[in-house]
Amino acid sequence: MQPLKDLLAKDLTLLFIGYNPSLLSAEAGHHYANPNNRFWKILFQAGITERLYSPFEDEKLLEKGIGFTNIVQRPTKAADEITRKEYHTGSDELRSKISSCKPKIACFVGKGVYLAYSGKKKAPWGKQEGSVINGVIEFAAPSSSGLVRMKLEDIADIYKKLHQYM
Repeated sequence: MQPLKDLLAKDLTLLFIGYNPSLLSAEAGHHYANPNNRFWKILFQAGITERLYSPFEDEKLLEKGIGFTNIVQRPTKAADEITRKEYHTGSDELRSKISSCKPKIACFVGKGVYLAYSGKKKAPWGKQEGSVINGVIEFAAPSSSGLVRMKLEDIADIYKKLHQYM
């Protein structure tokens, strides 16, 4: 299965970074395409998008300064299939991508993504103290996966905090 294409550009306002593409997302060729994933609902409910977008419109958000990538490019059924080596390699590649496109905010969609990237042992939800890449605000948010047991409203409340940095 082909990796999912990153949607990156220079000087993005916001870069969303997931664990890795689901099999359905890779097959569809669009980010967060699994119907059980709440990503697009969260963005709309948090006020990040002015309307509810579909995964098949992910490229339209690039025009609005919002990009997409993952810490690991290999599609899997679940994030727990990602190996430690893949996280290590992916972290290095992700640092290079972030250094190159210099988004204002790097939003990690899943605390585990941020921890793997930063090398930290723990982190709170929201803006992180210090940054791996100077000048980029790092923000840890809950995963949008349907497997996450947090209520949609509680997740959206954390994502709403992105506005103060945008």
